[in-house]
Amino acid sequence: MPTTRRQRPKDRKETIALAAAELFCARGYHNVGIEDIAQEVGVTGPALYRHFPNKQAVLAAAVEELGVRFAECVHSGAGEPTPPDRLRAALRALVRYTLDRRAVARLYQWESRYLDPEQRAELTAPFDGAVRTLRELLLDVRPSLPKQDAALVISAALSVIASPATHRASLSRGKAERTILDCVAVLTAVNLPAPPPRTSSRRDREDRFALLPRRERLLAEAIRLFHERGYHQVSIADIGQAAGINASSVYSHYAGKAELLAAAYHRAAGRLADTAAAALAGASSPAQALGRLIDAYVEITFEQADLAAVYVSESENLPPADLRRLRAAQRRHVDTWIGLVAQARVGEEAAELRFRTHAALNIVTDLARAAGPSVTGARTAALLRPMLGLPE
Repeated sequence: MPTTRRQRPKDRKETIALAAAELFCARGYHNVGIEDIAQEVGVTGPALYRHFPNKQAVLAAAVEELGVRFAECVHSGAGEPTPPDRLRAALRALVRYTLDRRAVARLYQWESRYLDPEQRAELTAPFDGAVRTLRELLLDVRPSLPKQDAALVISAALSVIASPATHRASLSRGKAERTILDCVAVLTAVNLPAPPPRTSSRRDREDRFALLPRRERLLAEAIRLFHERGYHQVSIADIGQAAGINASSVYSHYAGKAELLAAAYHRAAGRLADTAAAALAGASSPAQALGRLIDAYVEITFEQADLAAVYVSESENLPPADLRRLRAAQRRHVDTWIGLVAQARVGEEAAELRFRTHAALNIVTDLARAAGPSVTGARTAALLRPMLGLPE
């Protein structure tokens, strides 16, 4: 009897790329091997090499695939009759796609840094073009909105849309979609304060840690490098060189790179707890407490953007015991927010409040990394207030 040869799916490369993206986001790029990806899609390692020469090529394909899908979502509302309809359709398509692919939305936030700069620029071109289209759609709806405000609002909206990838809270699909879309609708209608005048008083990066004690300087430089390159791309020698000492001297202060990472997490968790306690202690009402917490959290995140970024991006590289303590601290911090947001948004379910709160926190982390003349703490806080139930 003649045998029928099984044909591979036509989208095999896309399937592999998206499966790899989920693994990269869940474990970190350097914690995933070719064999892990092959096992995830049900093929052997050698079979996977028929599609991709190496792991970086898989990452590149994943970034490209997500960029193309993102652009398709943005352009899906082009046939709608009015500017508000076109904007709503684009944002709704993005929300639905990211909920379908919840595990991979973080790829653009962190893992694409492992691509070469030129390659990254080429592969993210569809994404960048789609972001520009979203800004234009918003300006069609709000023609008097300053362009820099439109850019900030769209950046915040995309942080909200990507936020389900940053946490593991459960919510039914319909409620998750409605909650995220409501947050986005609030953002696209917000009125922002004018940005402050430009100043040139910021110290150069090269000397901002110069006066710190050696142990603190090592930790500060480690945090900066972990953020810029990723934990696995940084060596003890790199950290020592950045701090102005040789590698062997680093071990007089820290047992190794893992201890530096754990110290960064304990530092971040401690500062978040202290900031929240101070904000709540001086408040006379739940609404005032929430407003103070928003302002304090935005301020500390913008002041320590490197630390905040490492806090949300490198947890997969912590030892298990430290990871358990970190997650417990994160839950306590988020629960503090939810308790206050619940009093500002009476009637909303606890699970919906958790989704909304995570979305707000993700805005702050993302915008802090892009801080500049028009992306300031005050303008970021103004985005969060109406989204969490406070007046603008």
